[in-house]
Amino acid sequence: MFIINLENKSYDQSWGAGSAATYLNGTLRAKGQLLTHYYGIGHASLDNYIAQISGQAPNPSTQGDCTVFSDFRATGTGDNGQALGSGCVYPAGVPTIAAQLTAAGLSWKSYQEDMADSPLAPKTCRHPAIGSPDLTLLARKGDQYATRHNPFVYFHAIIDSPLCDQAVVPLDQLTTDLASSTGTANLSYITPNLCHDGHDEPCVDGQPGGLVSSDRFLADWVPRILASPAFQTDGTLIVTFDEAELTGPNADSSACCNTPPSPNTAHPGITGPGGGRVGALVVSARTKGATTNDRPYNHYSLLCSVEDVFGLSHLGFAGAPGLNCFGPDVYDA
Repeated sequence: MFIINLENKSYDQSWGAGSAATYLNGTLRAKGQLLTHYYGIGHASLDNYIAQISGQAPNPSTQGDCTVFSDFRATGTGDNGQALGSGCVYPAGVPTIAAQLTAAGLSWKSYQEDMADSPLAPKTCRHPAIGSPDLTLLARKGDQYATRHNPFVYFHAIIDSPLCDQAVVPLDQLTTDLASSTGTANLSYITPNLCHDGHDEPCVDGQPGGLVSSDRFLADWVPRILASPAFQTDGTLIVTFDEAELTGPNADSSACCNTPPSPNTAHPGITGPGGGRVGALVVSARTKGATTNDRPYNHYSLLCSVEDVFGLSHLGFAGAPGLNCFGPDVYDA
């Protein structure tokens, strides 16, 4: 499975008529099923990424994108495996899809564009020191990596393990890994840099940014993924957005999917219950192309759907009663 996250676009911006994402909303959309009622789970960015790999709900620190890379101060465990408290880096006992896959003898990798581009920071498993400010909140020329878009480094079970340097790697490594099925991870989680994910517009290096630059990224990388031996054997690609716009004319903090209230914050969407409608595209030999599906899904649904594919139990809110996981409606071919 391959997951690509783009940034901060409401549904109509990405998938509506006149979208600047002509490859995503044209060429690629014709190859897959568009989930028209797929939602982010909160605002701002980080809580959405964390939800995708752990099922943990937002807390005030993750809602604020963890400007200081602080430890999560736990006060207990709530329903649906929710860690109670606030902070950024979860204790070693909080599980993730990475731990599930490793325990099952399966592989995973987080590919992060520009991760290795700082002369002063580590080339792999890159993150601030505990208690330090996150200096990647703004793009830098020649280095537009964003820690907050790399959820794997917010778990002590990962960053305190040697596996982090092997599995949380620069995007460049994906080219080599795609060359063979054996070299491709069971789960590949792909994050473009702050320009190519559509977050910045314009970008610090002069590129246009927004959907124009994210579409160019997809047009470059997605054909390589679709042509790879692993995808050709039995692959699935999912492209989505972390959240809708928080402010402005396209602002959306709506929610879906019977998600229980977050135990650590009253309003996961800051101004509402969720991260807004963003849409997602599923491309697979098991899914009919050029189709749409209006069943409601969100980032917790994505996690439980990945877990179902690999025969794993559901973590956190991915196991909440009434949540939809991808089924025959998505895998309809």
